[in-house]
Amino acid sequence: MNIDEKPKFTILEIQDLNVNYSGIQALKTINLTIQKGEVVTLIGANGAGKTTTLRAISKIVNPKSGEIIYNGHNITRRPTHETVKIGIAHCPEGRRVLAKQTVFDNLLLGAYIRSNKAEIKADIQHQFELFPRLAQRRNQLAGTLSGGEQQMLAIARALMSRPKLLLLDEPSLGLAPAIVLEIFSIIENLRATGVTILLVEQNANLALQIADRGYVLEAGSITLTGVASALISDERVKKAYLG
Repeated sequence: MNIDEKPKFTILEIQDLNVNYSGIQALKTINLTIQKGEVVTLIGANGAGKTTTLRAISKIVNPKSGEIIYNGHNITRRPTHETVKIGIAHCPEGRRVLAKQTVFDNLLLGAYIRSNKAEIKADIQHQFELFPRLAQRRNQLAGTLSGGEQQMLAIARALMSRPKLLLLDEPSLGLAPAIVLEIFSIIENLRATGVTILLVEQNANLALQIADRGYVLEAGSITLTGVASALISDERVKKAYLG
C-alpha cells in the first residue's frame, strides 16, 4: 500500500446469501463487499434481485441462509428495528414519504432514534442547506410535493438518522431527466461527505458514472463485478444495460 493511501475498511460483507419468496429463490448465494466511503451500485433487469438485496440488508426480509456482516458484526438475525440504530438507513423505491405530514415533520421522524434536540434541529437545517427546495416547502404537506421533491425528502429523511451506510433504491424512478441529474449530483455530494452508499438504479449508465464499483445481478445471481469504469466499457454490460 502506498504510504499516502488510507487503509480500506470493509463496512459491509454479504456471504453466500440466499433469500426465498413464497418458495421461489430470489437471491442465490450472492457475495458482495463494500468498503467505507465507497459508492457501489447493483445493476440488473427488473426482478433480478436488486431490491431484495437491499431489503435483506435492512432486515425487511429474512434470508434463508448466508450471512450479513456490518462493521465486523453479524447482523443476519438482528431484528428490523435495530438496523437504523446501528447505522443503516434504507431509502426505498417509490419514495414512501408520509404524505399527510409536512416536510419538516418527515425530517423530524427520520431522527426518531435520536434524543439530542439541538443536534436534530441542526441536522434539519443542514438538510435544508443540502436541499434548498425542501427549505422553501418546509411547512408543505409531503404528498403535495413533486416527484423530484419527494425523492429529495426521502433521501434527506434517511440522512436524519446519521447513517454510516445508505441504501438507495431506484432514486431516479419516474423523474424527469433534469431532476435525475440533480438527484445524482446530490448523491455525489453525499459521497464527498464520507457516506457509504449502496445504490440500486435502473439508469445503469448514470449509476456506473458515479460509482466506485458495481455488481451485475441476473435472476438472483451475481454474474459480473468490477470497478465501475471497467463495467461501463464492458461489451456485455453495454449490450444488456447501457443501450
